[in-house]
Amino acid sequence: MSFLDKLIHLIPSSSAHSQKENIEDFSGVKFKVLVIDFQDNIESNSGENTAKLLQTMPDFEVGFYNEPFNKTFLNLESRTLFDLIDKGQALLDQTEADILVWGCRENNKIRLNFQTAKQYEKNDATFVSLIDSLYLPADLFNHLDMFPSALKTLLHGAIISAISPKDNSERIHRKYLLKKDIAQLSSDSSAKQLAIDFMPYIMNFLGIIYLSCTYNTDELSDFKITQNLFATALKHQDLIDSPLHLGCIYYHLGQLNDCAGQYQNKHIGRFFKDAISNYRQAQRYLGKYTYPYDYGYISYQLSHLFFNYWKMKEDIQALRDSVNQMREVEKIFSVAQFPEFWAEIQGELGYLLSLLGNLTKSVDIYQLAINSYQNQQKILTEKRDPLVWASSQESIGNLHYKIGIEHASRDHLEDALECFHDALYIYENAARADKIKQLLISISRTDNELKIL
Repeated sequence: MSFLDKLIHLIPSSSAHSQKENIEDFSGVKFKVLVIDFQDNIESNSGENTAKLLQTMPDFEVGFYNEPFNKTFLNLESRTLFDLIDKGQALLDQTEADILVWGCRENNKIRLNFQTAKQYEKNDATFVSLIDSLYLPADLFNHLDMFPSALKTLLHGAIISAISPKDNSERIHRKYLLKKDIAQLSSDSSAKQLAIDFMPYIMNFLGIIYLSCTYNTDELSDFKITQNLFATALKHQDLIDSPLHLGCIYYHLGQLNDCAGQYQNKHIGRFFKDAISNYRQAQRYLGKYTYPYDYGYISYQLSHLFFNYWKMKEDIQALRDSVNQMREVEKIFSVAQFPEFWAEIQGELGYLLSLLGNLTKSVDIYQLAINSYQNQQKILTEKRDPLVWASSQESIGNLHYKIGIEHASRDHLEDALECFHDALYIYENAARADKIKQLLISISRTDNELKIL
Protein backbone atom coordinates (compact mmCIF):
# COMPACT_ATOMS: atom_id res chain seq x y z
CA MET A 1 0.00 0.00 0.00
CA SER A 2 1.39 3.42 -0.97
CA PHE A 3 1.07 6.45 1.28
CA LEU A 4 -1.61 7.95 -0.98
CA ASP A 5 -3.74 4.89 -0.27
CA LYS A 6 -3.76 6.04 3.36
CA LEU A 7 -5.51 9.24 2.37
CA ILE A 8 -8.82 7.43 2.71
CA HIS A 9 -8.06 7.14 6.43
CA LEU A 10 -6.65 10.65 6.80
CA ILE A 11 -9.57 12.27 4.95
CA PRO A 12 -12.71 10.19 5.55
CA SER A 13 -15.16 10.43 2.69
CA SER A 14 -17.89 11.48 5.11
CA SER A 15 -15.80 14.55 5.96
CA ALA A 16 -14.78 15.38 2.45
CA HIS A 17 -17.55 17.94 1.89
CA SER A 18 -18.69 16.18 -1.25
CA GLN A 19 -22.28 17.36 -1.07
CA LYS A 20 -23.79 18.70 -4.27
CA GLU A 21 -23.94 22.44 -4.77
CA ASN A 22 -25.64 24.64 -7.31
CA ILE A 23 -22.89 25.89 -9.60
CA GLU A 24 -25.00 27.25 -12.43
CA ASP A 25 -24.22 30.83 -11.46
CA PHE A 26 -20.48 30.12 -11.60
CA SER A 27 -20.26 28.11 -14.80
CA GLY A 28 -18.47 30.99 -16.51
CA VAL A 29 -15.84 31.45 -13.80
CA LYS A 30 -12.37 30.56 -15.04
CA PHE A 31 -9.06 31.26 -13.37
CA LYS A 32 -6.25 32.50 -15.58
CA VAL A 33 -3.15 30.32 -15.09
CA LEU A 34 0.20 31.15 -16.68
CA VAL A 35 2.82 28.39 -16.78
CA ILE A 36 6.37 29.71 -17.09
CA ASP A 37 8.73 27.48 -19.08
CA PHE A 38 10.52 25.37 -16.48
CA GLN A 39 14.15 25.63 -15.50
CA ASP A 40 15.55 22.30 -16.60
CA ASN A 41 19.06 21.02 -17.11
CA ILE A 42 18.06 18.49 -19.76
CA GLU A 43 16.16 18.62 -23.02
CA SER A 44 12.58 18.52 -21.81
CA ASN A 45 9.14 19.89 -22.56
CA SER A 46 8.00 19.58 -18.95
CA GLY A 47 6.80 23.19 -18.75
CA GLU A 48 4.85 23.05 -21.99
CA ASN A 49 3.44 19.66 -21.05
CA THR A 50 2.30 21.02 -17.69
CA ALA A 51 0.40 23.72 -19.55
CA LYS A 52 -1.18 21.03 -21.74
CA LEU A 53 -2.15 19.06 -18.63
CA LEU A 54 -3.77 22.09 -17.03
CA GLN A 55 -5.60 22.88 -20.28
CA THR A 56 -7.59 19.68 -19.77
CA MET A 57 -9.04 21.20 -16.58
CA PRO A 58 -12.19 23.19 -17.43
CA ASP A 59 -11.75 25.63 -14.53
CA PHE A 60 -8.56 27.11 -15.98
CA GLU A 61 -7.72 29.41 -18.85
CA VAL A 62 -4.10 28.38 -19.39
CA GLY A 63 -1.26 30.24 -21.06
CA PHE A 64 2.36 29.19 -21.59
CA TYR A 65 5.21 31.69 -21.39
CA ASN A 66 8.41 30.54 -23.05
CA GLU A 67 10.30 33.73 -23.75
CA PRO A 68 13.88 33.13 -22.58
CA PHE A 69 15.23 34.79 -19.43
CA ASN A 70 17.59 33.84 -16.63
CA LYS A 71 15.77 31.63 -14.12
CA THR A 72 18.61 31.00 -11.66
CA PHE A 73 16.50 32.70 -8.98
CA LEU A 74 14.35 29.56 -8.89
CA ASN A 75 16.87 28.04 -6.48
CA LEU A 76 14.79 29.79 -3.77
CA GLU A 77 17.93 31.08 -2.07
CA SER A 78 17.37 34.18 0.01
CA ARG A 79 19.81 36.30 -2.02
CA THR A 80 17.82 35.81 -5.24
CA LEU A 81 14.30 35.61 -3.81
CA PHE A 82 13.64 39.29 -4.48
CA ASP A 83 14.50 38.75 -8.16
CA LEU A 84 11.97 35.92 -8.35
CA ILE A 85 9.24 38.03 -6.76
CA ASP A 86 9.97 41.04 -8.98
CA LYS A 87 10.05 39.01 -12.19
CA GLY A 88 6.87 37.19 -11.27
CA GLN A 89 5.09 40.44 -10.43
CA ALA A 90 6.13 41.90 -13.78
CA LEU A 91 4.70 38.85 -15.58
CA LEU A 92 1.48 39.02 -13.57
CA ASP A 93 1.07 42.68 -14.47
CA GLN A 94 1.91 42.00 -18.12
CA THR A 95 -0.42 39.03 -18.60
CA GLU A 96 -3.12 39.78 -15.99
CA ALA A 97 -2.92 36.15 -14.90
CA ASP A 98 -4.46 35.05 -11.60
CA ILE A 99 -1.51 32.81 -10.85
CA LEU A 100 1.94 31.87 -12.16
CA VAL A 101 3.22 28.30 -12.08
CA TRP A 102 6.99 28.11 -11.74
CA GLY A 103 8.81 24.83 -12.33
CA CYS A 104 12.36 23.75 -11.58
CA ARG A 105 14.05 20.37 -11.98
CA GLU A 106 15.93 19.01 -8.97
CA ASN A 107 17.49 15.68 -10.00
CA ASN A 108 14.55 13.38 -10.79
CA LYS A 109 11.93 15.73 -9.35
CA ILE A 110 10.08 18.78 -10.57
CA ARG A 111 9.49 21.43 -7.94
CA LEU A 112 6.43 23.61 -8.49
CA ASN A 113 5.86 26.99 -6.86
CA PHE A 114 2.89 29.32 -7.21
CA GLN A 115 2.87 33.11 -7.30
CA THR A 116 -0.01 35.58 -7.19
CA ALA A 117 -0.15 39.37 -7.24
CA LYS A 118 -1.37 39.74 -3.65
CA GLN A 119 0.75 36.99 -2.10
CA TYR A 120 2.27 39.20 0.58
CA GLU A 121 -0.56 41.67 1.02
CA LYS A 122 -3.21 41.91 3.73
CA ASN A 123 -6.03 41.15 1.31
CA ASP A 124 -4.45 37.92 0.05
CA ALA A 125 -7.20 35.40 0.84
CA THR A 126 -4.99 32.31 0.71
CA PHE A 127 -2.67 30.32 2.97
CA VAL A 128 -0.04 29.64 0.29
CA SER A 129 3.43 31.15 0.24
CA LEU A 130 5.61 31.52 -2.84
CA ILE A 131 8.13 29.18 -1.21
CA ASP A 132 5.55 26.43 -0.61
CA SER A 133 6.91 23.71 -2.89
CA LEU A 134 5.11 20.79 -4.48
CA TYR A 135 7.52 18.08 -5.66
CA LEU A 136 6.40 15.54 -8.27
CA PRO A 137 8.28 12.92 -10.34
CA ALA A 138 9.96 14.56 -13.35
CA ASP A 139 9.19 11.64 -15.66
CA LEU A 140 5.47 12.23 -15.33
CA PHE A 141 5.73 15.64 -16.95
CA ASN A 142 7.10 14.13 -20.14
CA HIS A 143 4.57 11.31 -20.25
CA LEU A 144 1.19 12.85 -19.60
CA ASP A 145 -0.55 9.55 -20.32
CA MET A 146 1.16 8.20 -17.19
CA PHE A 147 0.10 11.13 -14.98
CA PRO A 148 -2.04 9.60 -12.17
CA SER A 149 -5.47 11.14 -11.71
CA ALA A 150 -4.80 11.56 -7.98
CA LEU A 151 -1.77 13.76 -8.67
CA LYS A 152 -3.69 15.65 -11.32
CA THR A 153 -6.39 16.40 -8.73
CA LEU A 154 -3.72 17.36 -6.21
CA LEU A 155 -2.16 19.79 -8.69
CA HIS A 156 -5.58 21.26 -9.44
CA GLY A 157 -6.26 21.72 -5.73
CA ALA A 158 -2.84 23.26 -5.10
CA ILE A 159 -3.42 25.88 -7.80
CA ILE A 160 -6.97 26.63 -6.65
CA SER A 161 -5.73 26.98 -3.05
CA ALA A 162 -3.08 29.49 -4.11
CA ILE A 163 -5.47 31.74 -6.07
CA SER A 164 -6.86 34.73 -4.19
CA PRO A 165 -10.52 35.27 -5.24
CA LYS A 166 -11.28 38.73 -6.60
CA ASP A 167 -14.99 38.71 -5.69
CA ASN A 168 -17.66 36.69 -3.94
CA SER A 169 -18.48 34.59 -7.01
CA GLU A 170 -14.87 33.47 -7.29
CA ARG A 171 -14.71 32.80 -3.55
CA ILE A 172 -17.79 30.56 -3.61
CA HIS A 173 -16.70 28.79 -6.79
CA ARG A 174 -13.20 28.28 -5.38
CA LYS A 175 -14.59 26.61 -2.25
CA TYR A 176 -16.82 24.37 -4.35
CA LEU A 177 -13.82 23.25 -6.43
CA LEU A 178 -11.79 22.54 -3.30
CA LYS A 179 -14.62 20.40 -1.93
CA LYS A 180 -14.66 18.43 -5.17
CA ASP A 181 -10.90 17.92 -5.04
CA ILE A 182 -11.03 16.72 -1.44
CA ALA A 183 -13.82 14.26 -2.26
CA GLN A 184 -11.85 12.87 -5.21
CA LEU A 185 -8.57 12.65 -3.30
CA SER A 186 -10.22 10.77 -0.45
CA SER A 187 -11.18 7.92 -2.78
CA ASP A 188 -8.45 7.93 -5.46
CA SER A 189 -5.35 5.77 -4.99
CA SER A 190 -4.16 5.90 -8.59
CA ALA A 191 -0.63 7.08 -7.62
CA LYS A 192 0.25 3.77 -5.98
CA GLN A 193 3.89 3.68 -7.07
CA LEU A 194 4.84 7.16 -5.90
CA ALA A 195 8.05 7.07 -3.86
CA ILE A 196 7.99 7.93 -0.16
CA ASP A 197 10.37 10.87 -0.84
CA PHE A 198 7.39 12.93 -1.96
CA MET A 199 5.43 12.36 1.25
CA PRO A 200 6.12 15.59 3.23
CA TYR A 201 5.55 17.90 0.25
CA ILE A 202 2.34 16.23 -0.85
CA MET A 203 0.99 16.07 2.70
CA ASN A 204 1.80 19.76 3.15
CA PHE A 205 -0.28 20.66 0.10
CA LEU A 206 -3.07 18.30 1.09
CA GLY A 207 -3.17 20.14 4.40
CA ILE A 208 -3.26 23.49 2.57
CA ILE A 209 -6.13 22.30 0.36
CA TYR A 210 -8.16 21.12 3.33
CA LEU A 211 -7.35 24.25 5.36
CA SER A 212 -8.33 26.47 2.42
CA CYS A 213 -11.70 24.75 2.27
CA THR A 214 -12.54 24.47 5.98
CA TYR A 215 -10.65 27.30 7.73
CA ASN A 216 -13.86 29.04 8.87
CA THR A 217 -15.71 25.96 10.09
CA ASP A 218 -16.61 25.28 13.71
CA GLU A 219 -16.38 21.52 13.13
CA LEU A 220 -13.58 20.14 15.30
CA SER A 221 -13.35 17.10 13.01
CA ASP A 222 -12.18 19.33 10.13
CA PHE A 223 -9.49 20.79 12.36
CA LYS A 224 -8.28 17.33 13.35
CA ILE A 225 -8.16 16.10 9.74
CA THR A 226 -6.10 19.10 8.64
CA GLN A 227 -3.85 18.80 11.68
CA ASN A 228 -3.24 15.11 10.87
CA LEU A 229 -2.20 15.97 7.33
CA PHE A 230 0.43 18.49 8.49
CA ALA A 231 1.49 16.16 11.33
CA THR A 232 2.06 13.39 8.78
CA ALA A 233 4.29 15.76 6.81
CA LEU A 234 6.29 16.52 9.96
CA LYS A 235 6.67 12.83 10.81
CA HIS A 236 8.63 12.47 7.58
CA GLN A 237 10.73 15.60 7.96
CA ASP A 238 13.88 13.47 7.57
CA LEU A 239 12.95 13.37 3.86
CA ILE A 240 12.93 17.18 3.61
CA ASP A 241 16.11 18.50 2.01
CA SER A 242 15.81 22.19 2.98
CA PRO A 243 14.81 23.89 6.26
CA LEU A 244 12.56 26.32 4.38
CA HIS A 245 10.15 23.49 3.53
CA LEU A 246 9.96 22.54 7.19
CA GLY A 247 9.29 26.19 8.03
CA CYS A 248 6.33 26.21 5.63
CA ILE A 249 4.69 23.26 7.40
CA TYR A 250 5.00 24.93 10.81
CA TYR A 251 3.68 28.14 9.23
CA HIS A 252 0.54 26.33 8.08
CA LEU A 253 0.08 24.68 11.47
CA GLY A 254 0.19 28.18 12.92
CA GLN A 255 -2.45 29.30 10.42
CA LEU A 256 -4.61 26.28 11.26
CA ASN A 257 -4.56 26.96 15.01
CA ASP A 258 -5.00 30.69 14.38
CA CYS A 259 -8.19 30.02 12.39
CA ALA A 260 -9.42 27.49 14.97
CA GLY A 261 -9.05 30.12 17.67
CA GLN A 262 -11.27 32.46 15.66
CA TYR A 263 -13.98 30.02 14.60
CA GLN A 264 -14.07 27.24 17.20
CA ASN A 265 -16.18 27.68 20.31
CA LYS A 266 -13.99 25.63 22.64
CA HIS A 267 -10.30 25.35 23.56
CA ILE A 268 -9.60 28.92 22.40
CA GLY A 269 -6.70 29.28 24.85
CA ARG A 270 -5.05 26.12 23.56
CA PHE A 271 -5.43 27.15 19.94
CA PHE A 272 -3.96 30.56 20.78
CA LYS A 273 -0.87 29.05 22.42
CA ASP A 274 -0.37 26.47 19.67
CA ALA A 275 -0.67 29.12 16.97
CA ILE A 276 2.00 31.26 18.61
CA SER A 277 4.26 28.25 19.16
CA ASN A 278 3.97 27.08 15.54
CA TYR A 279 4.39 30.57 14.09
CA ARG A 280 7.55 31.10 16.13
CA GLN A 281 8.85 27.68 15.14
CA ALA A 282 8.26 28.62 11.51
CA GLN A 283 10.27 31.82 11.99
CA ARG A 284 13.24 29.72 13.11
CA TYR A 285 13.42 28.32 9.57
CA LEU A 286 12.05 31.35 7.71
CA GLY A 287 14.31 33.96 9.22
CA LYS A 288 14.13 37.73 9.07
CA TYR A 289 17.27 37.94 6.93
CA THR A 290 16.70 34.83 4.80
CA TYR A 291 12.98 34.81 3.96
CA PRO A 292 11.92 38.25 5.20
CA TYR A 293 8.47 38.46 3.61
CA ASP A 294 7.33 35.18 5.12
CA TYR A 295 8.91 36.12 8.44
CA GLY A 296 7.20 39.52 8.31
CA TYR A 297 3.82 38.10 7.38
CA ILE A 298 4.05 35.67 10.31
CA SER A 299 4.84 38.64 12.57
CA TYR A 300 1.71 40.31 11.20
CA GLN A 301 -0.37 37.29 12.22
CA LEU A 302 1.33 37.19 15.62
CA SER A 303 0.48 40.85 16.21
CA HIS A 304 -3.20 40.09 15.65
CA LEU A 305 -3.02 37.05 17.93
CA PHE A 306 -1.52 39.04 20.79
CA PHE A 307 -4.06 41.80 20.26
CA ASN A 308 -6.96 39.32 20.48
CA TYR A 309 -5.42 37.82 23.60
CA TRP A 310 -5.20 41.28 25.14
CA LYS A 311 -8.89 41.84 24.41
CA MET A 312 -9.73 38.55 26.15
CA LYS A 313 -7.41 38.82 29.15
CA GLU A 314 -6.65 42.55 29.43
CA ASP A 315 -2.99 41.62 29.79
CA ILE A 316 -1.01 44.75 28.92
CA GLN A 317 2.06 42.67 28.04
CA ALA A 318 0.05 41.04 25.25
CA LEU A 319 -0.70 44.51 23.86
CA ARG A 320 3.00 45.40 24.05
CA ASP A 321 3.82 42.15 22.23
CA SER A 322 1.26 43.05 19.57
CA VAL A 323 2.94 46.44 19.07
CA ASN A 324 6.41 44.85 18.93
CA GLN A 325 5.32 42.34 16.30
CA MET A 326 3.76 45.08 14.17
CA ARG A 327 7.02 47.02 14.47
CA GLU A 328 8.78 44.00 12.99
CA VAL A 329 6.30 43.98 10.10
CA GLU A 330 6.90 47.69 9.51
CA LYS A 331 10.65 47.06 9.08
CA ILE A 332 10.14 44.44 6.37
CA PHE A 333 7.30 45.67 4.16
CA SER A 334 8.63 48.97 2.89
CA VAL A 335 6.61 51.85 1.49
CA ALA A 336 8.50 51.59 -1.81
CA GLN A 337 7.65 47.93 -2.52
CA PHE A 338 4.36 47.50 -0.64
CA PRO A 339 2.72 50.94 -0.45
CA GLU A 340 -0.82 49.66 0.18
CA PHE A 341 0.22 47.13 2.81
CA TRP A 342 2.61 49.63 4.41
CA ALA A 343 -0.25 52.10 4.76
CA GLU A 344 -2.40 49.41 6.37
CA ILE A 345 0.43 48.55 8.76
CA GLN A 346 0.79 52.21 9.74
CA GLY A 347 -2.93 52.50 10.44
CA GLU A 348 -2.95 49.37 12.58
CA LEU A 349 0.22 50.43 14.38
CA GLY A 350 -1.31 53.84 15.10
CA TYR A 351 -4.36 52.14 16.63
CA LEU A 352 -2.28 49.74 18.75
CA LEU A 353 -0.02 52.52 19.99
CA SER A 354 -3.00 54.73 20.85
CA LEU A 355 -4.44 51.91 22.98
CA LEU A 356 -1.11 51.35 24.68
CA GLY A 357 -0.67 55.08 25.24
CA ASN A 358 -4.13 55.27 26.78
CA LEU A 359 -3.24 52.53 29.27
CA THR A 360 0.19 53.89 30.15
CA LYS A 361 -0.67 57.60 29.85
CA SER A 362 2.57 58.02 27.93
CA VAL A 363 2.85 61.13 25.78
CA ASP A 364 5.77 59.55 23.90
CA ILE A 365 3.60 56.61 22.88
CA TYR A 366 0.78 58.95 21.90
CA GLN A 367 3.24 60.81 19.66
CA LEU A 368 4.38 57.54 18.06
CA ALA A 369 0.73 56.77 17.32
CA ILE A 370 0.30 60.19 15.71
CA ASN A 371 3.40 59.56 13.56
CA SER A 372 1.99 56.23 12.38
CA TYR A 373 -1.37 57.72 11.40
CA GLN A 374 0.42 60.51 9.54
CA ASN A 375 2.50 57.90 7.72
CA GLN A 376 -0.69 56.19 6.62
CA GLN A 377 -1.96 59.50 5.25
CA LYS A 378 1.10 59.78 3.01
CA ILE A 379 -0.32 56.91 0.94
CA LEU A 380 -4.06 57.10 1.64
CA THR A 381 -4.32 60.83 0.97
CA GLU A 382 -7.33 63.10 1.31
CA LYS A 383 -7.93 62.95 -2.45
CA ARG A 384 -7.22 59.27 -2.96
CA ASP A 385 -9.15 57.79 -0.04
CA PRO A 386 -10.94 60.60 1.79
CA LEU A 387 -12.87 58.48 4.30
CA VAL A 388 -9.76 56.58 5.48
CA TRP A 389 -7.84 59.86 5.59
CA ALA A 390 -10.62 61.44 7.65
CA SER A 391 -10.68 58.51 10.06
CA SER A 392 -6.93 58.88 10.60
CA GLN A 393 -7.32 62.64 11.02
CA GLU A 394 -10.01 62.08 13.65
CA SER A 395 -7.73 59.62 15.46
CA ILE A 396 -4.87 62.12 15.37
CA GLY A 397 -7.23 64.72 16.78
CA ASN A 398 -8.19 62.40 19.65
CA LEU A 399 -4.52 61.80 20.45
CA HIS A 400 -3.74 65.52 20.49
CA TYR A 401 -6.77 66.03 22.74
CA LYS A 402 -5.49 63.42 25.22
CA ILE A 403 -2.03 64.99 25.29
CA GLY A 404 -3.62 68.42 25.71
CA ILE A 405 -5.66 67.22 28.69
CA GLU A 406 -2.77 65.33 30.29
CA HIS A 407 -0.39 68.34 30.08
CA ALA A 408 -2.84 71.24 29.95
CA SER A 409 -1.35 72.06 26.54
CA ARG A 410 -3.21 74.68 24.54
CA ASP A 411 -1.13 73.88 21.44
CA HIS A 412 -2.23 70.24 21.41
CA LEU A 413 -5.86 71.13 22.01
CA GLU A 414 -5.76 73.57 19.11
CA ASP A 415 -4.16 70.87 16.94
CA ALA A 416 -6.96 68.54 17.98
CA LEU A 417 -9.58 71.10 17.02
CA GLU A 418 -8.01 71.57 13.60
CA CYS A 419 -7.94 67.81 12.98
CA PHE A 420 -11.58 67.44 14.00
CA HIS A 421 -12.65 70.19 11.60
CA ASP A 422 -10.64 68.56 8.77
CA ALA A 423 -12.37 65.24 9.34
CA LEU A 424 -15.77 66.91 9.73
CA TYR A 425 -15.47 68.51 6.30
CA ILE A 426 -14.88 65.09 4.68
CA TYR A 427 -17.73 63.41 6.54
CA GLU A 428 -20.14 66.22 5.71
CA ASN A 429 -19.36 65.79 2.01
CA ALA A 430 -19.91 62.03 2.39
CA ALA A 431 -23.15 62.57 4.36
CA ARG A 432 -21.92 60.36 7.20
CA ALA A 433 -24.40 61.41 9.88
CA ASP A 434 -22.98 59.13 12.56
CA LYS A 435 -19.44 60.44 12.14
CA ILE A 436 -20.66 64.06 11.92
CA LYS A 437 -22.47 63.71 15.23
CA GLN A 438 -19.40 62.25 16.94
CA LEU A 439 -17.10 64.96 15.61
CA LEU A 440 -19.43 67.77 16.67
CA ILE A 441 -19.27 66.33 20.19
CA SER A 442 -15.45 66.20 20.01
CA ILE A 443 -15.28 69.78 18.73
CA SER A 444 -17.58 71.06 21.48
CA ARG A 445 -15.61 69.21 24.14
CA THR A 446 -12.31 70.60 22.87
CA ASP A 447 -13.69 74.15 22.68
CA ASN A 448 -14.77 73.89 26.32
CA GLU A 449 -11.30 72.75 27.40
CA LEU A 450 -9.68 75.66 25.54
CA LYS A 451 -11.95 78.11 27.32
CA ILE A 452 -10.82 76.74 30.68
CA LEU A 453 -7.09 77.17 29.93
